[in-house]
Amino acid sequence: MFKFLKNVSREMKKVSWPKGKELSNYTVIVISTVIFVSVFFFVVDLGITQILNAFFE
Repeated sequence: MFKFLKNVSREMKKVSWPKGKELSNYTVIVISTVIFVSVFFFVVDLGITQILNAFFE
């Protein structure tokens, strides 16, 4: 167990962490992608619902 944690600690020191500006850019990209995908699926769901309601009502 301790050997594993020691190896994890050693590997984490090798990781190249993003700087503040990069992190901000990545955060904006992720949030905008999530919003875009959410709106896309909302519109698709709304369209499918309208089509099904037209056939079954």
